[in-house]
Amino acid sequence: MDIRPASSSDLPRLHPIIERAYRGDAARQSWAIESAPPASPRTSIAALEAILASPAERLLVALGTDGAPIGCVQISDRGDGRAYLGLLCVDPGLQSGGLGHRLIAAAEQLAATAFGARQMEMTVISTHDKLIQYYQRRGYHPTGEHRPYPVPLDPPQQMIVLAKALAA
Repeated sequence: MDIRPASSSDLPRLHPIIERAYRGDAARQSWAIESAPPASPRTSIAALEAILASPAERLLVALGTDGAPIGCVQISDRGDGRAYLGLLCVDPGLQSGGLGHRLIAAAEQLAATAFGARQMEMTVISTHDKLIQYYQRRGYHPTGEHRPYPVPLDPPQQMIVLAKALAA
């Protein structure tokens, strides 16, 4: 398995994996989901292209032994030594095999080297206790900050901010 920067040619095969990981029946079966995912699409190929085009964004893709995408993670430069980890996903059929941990480690290393980040932050739905615990085992801790969920849900959801100091 290889983790490398994503290219435009990866996106048509990566996009369906993101949607399966975050939306629909496959997402509902994930160990990390504790409430029904929204029905709206998680992202689009155009949005992924915008990430690739931005100097303040990076998208890493994990490739299986056949060279096909099996997961990804986005890193965003937030300035002042901070980076944001987002869009972390692993093909639902391959979860619980350590790939998420490897993607997080690669994202942290890239944030430090590409953006000079000293801290990584992320947001997680406040009711996803298993996922919050997963990130806490990887050194992320709640900051006490809450943010609204990016799309309207019924009932409304809140995001909590988790952060981790990065090694210099």
